[in-house]
Amino acid sequence: MKLTDLDLIIIGLFFLLMLAIGIYAYFKNRSAEDYFVAGGNLPWWLSGISHHVSGYSGAVFVAYAALAYTHGVSIYFWWALTIGTTILASARVFPVLWVRLRKQFQIQSPLEFLEKRYNLLTQQIMAWSGVLLKLFDIGAKWAAIAILLNVFTGISLPVGILISGGISLLYITFGGLWAVVITDFTQFIVQLLAGIVMFVAVLQYMDGFESLFTIWDQLPAENSQPFNEPYGAGFALAFLFINFLSYNGGQWNLATRYISSPSENQAIKAARLSGILYLIWPLILFFPMWAAPILLPDLLDPSQSYGELTLLLLPSGLVGLVIASLFANTMSMTSSDINTIAAVITRDILPTFSKKLGHGKSSLAFARITTFIFTSMTILIALQYEYFGGILGLIISWFGALVGPIAIPMLFGLIPAFRSCGPIAAIGSIFSGLLTFILTKNIEISSLALQVSLPLIVSAIAYIGIGLIQFKRVPENVKSLLKSISQE
Repeated sequence: MKLTDLDLIIIGLFFLLMLAIGIYAYFKNRSAEDYFVAGGNLPWWLSGISHHVSGYSGAVFVAYAALAYTHGVSIYFWWALTIGTTILASARVFPVLWVRLRKQFQIQSPLEFLEKRYNLLTQQIMAWSGVLLKLFDIGAKWAAIAILLNVFTGISLPVGILISGGISLLYITFGGLWAVVITDFTQFIVQLLAGIVMFVAVLQYMDGFESLFTIWDQLPAENSQPFNEPYGAGFALAFLFINFLSYNGGQWNLATRYISSPSENQAIKAARLSGILYLIWPLILFFPMWAAPILLPDLLDPSQSYGELTLLLLPSGLVGLVIASLFANTMSMTSSDINTIAAVITRDILPTFSKKLGHGKSSLAFARITTFIFTSMTILIALQYEYFGGILGLIISWFGALVGPIAIPMLFGLIPAFRSCGPIAAIGSIFSGLLTFILTKNIEISSLALQVSLPLIVSAIAYIGIGLIQFKRVPENVKSLLKSISQE
C-alpha cells in the first residue's frame, strides 16, 4: 500500500510548518546565548515538554516497537518507568544545579564548567568522547526513520536516511534552541493527536474499551510480565542507573533544557512535567504495539509492526498524520542533540585551537558550520548502521555503554560529596569505562544486563575509588565552584 495524495499533502504541510518555525526562530537569535540557551528565558512548560519529547525518536516506533511485539509490556518497565522515576526523584537536585551554573558562570554548553572543576584536558576528553557518542546515537535515529519510510513508501534505506537527515539539516541551521523547543511543542501536539488516533483505532478494530484488559489472554503469558528475559529485573536496574545519569544531564541536550530555565523553580517544574509525561503517555503510545501480535500475527520483521498497523487501521489522511508525527519525533530529538553538540564544539573545543574561534560575533557562523559537518557525519554512520549491530544495537548497547563513562564525572562532579575526585579520577573513570565497553564488545557475555551496565559500573567504581586513593586538599577553585552552586 502506498501513500495517497492526501497523506503526502499532510506530510508536506508538516515540513513547511517546521521550516516556518525555523525561520521565525531565526529572528529571535541576536547572540550565541540566544542560539544555544534561549537567553535563559525558556518557560517551564515549554522546557518540560521539550525535555520529554527529546527522549523520543523514530527509533521508538522501530526498535522499541519490535520489543513491544516480541516481549510485551516489559518495554514500559525498563524504559519509560525508569526514566519517569529518576526524573521525578531528582527534580530538586540537578535541574537546580544546572540553572545555578548558568547564572553564576555564564555557561552555554553543559561542559563549560569542567575546566574549572577539573582541568582543560579532562574537559576536552569528555567533549570529544561525547561527540563520538552522539555520532552513533543520532545515526541510529536516521536509520530508524528510514525503515519507517521504507514501509510506507518503498523508498530504499539509504535514500530514506539521506531524506530524513537532509531535511533536518536544513531546518536545524535556522533557529537554534528556540526553533528546537517551539518545534518540540508542535511535535508534541502532532504526536498526541497521532497517538490517540492509533490508540482509538486499535480499540475499535478489536473489542472496544474491554480490549485494554482482554488482549493479554490472546498473547503469550510472558508478554504481560513486567520483566521478560533478557529484559529482566537486572536489566531494568541497569537502565535505572543509566537513565538517572542520562536524563539529568548525561544527555547534554537535556541538560540544556534546565540550563535555559530562568529560575530554579521553573527548572524543577519543567522536570516534574517531563517525568509525569514519561509515566503516563507511553501507556497509550505503546498499546497498539502490544496488541500488534494479535492484529499482525507471525510478522517476519517485528520492527515494521507500527508501520504495518498504521497502514492496516487508518484511512487516507490519518496515515499522513501518523507519518508526520514519526518525522517530528526524530527531528525533535536529533535537532535538539545537534544544537547542543554545536554548543560544545563552538564553546569548548574550537577555543582550544584559537581564542578567536567560537566566540564573539562569529560564534553563530561557526555553530552553523559545525552543525553541517557533524550532521553529515551522523548520516554516514547511519548508512553503515548494520555494521554497528543494527538499530537496537546502536541504541541500547552503544548508548547504554558509553553514556556512563562520560556522564559520571560530569554529574558526580557537581556533588560536594565527591569534591576530592579530581582530574585523575575523572579521566580514569572515562577510560576504564571505555575499555570495559571495548571488552564487552569482543567477549561473549550471556547476561544482557551485565553487558550494558558493566562499563557504567566500572566507570563509577574507578571515579569513586581513585578519588578516595588520591584524597588530598581540595583546590580552592573547586571548593569555590561547589560552594557557590550548593548554597540554597
